[in-house]
Amino acid sequence: MNRDFTKFPVDPNGDTLWSMELEGDNLDCAREIQFSVIFPDQDKALKFGRVLLANNQKLSFCPYLENPENPWEITAYPEMPASYENIIGYQMLLEGQAKQYDGVYDGWYCPPQIR
Repeated sequence: MNRDFTKFPVDPNGDTLWSMELEGDNLDCAREIQFSVIFPDQDKALKFGRVLLANNQKLSFCPYLENPENPWEITAYPEMPASYENIIGYQMLLEGQAKQYDGVYDGWYCPPQIR
């Protein structure tokens, strides 16, 4: 199978999606994708969480022990197909909103949807 670089660019997101494609994941199938943002304090994380809730986003809030400088994590769970455009678009949206609360985008994960 040849990699289509328009669908799977050479960057961390494109590489992850390409690996998922090679493993037989049905990327066109909508599923919850977990996007995490970490924060320097609880108050800023909660304020960001309110922004997501006001936009009807499902989310979780918990301590994040792996990063002492940003010990609070908000994870959003939008439902979408796992396409590069969707991943990048939602990532940029989160980064833009989180910036005003000193949030740092920390990546995404989704369980496989095998064909």
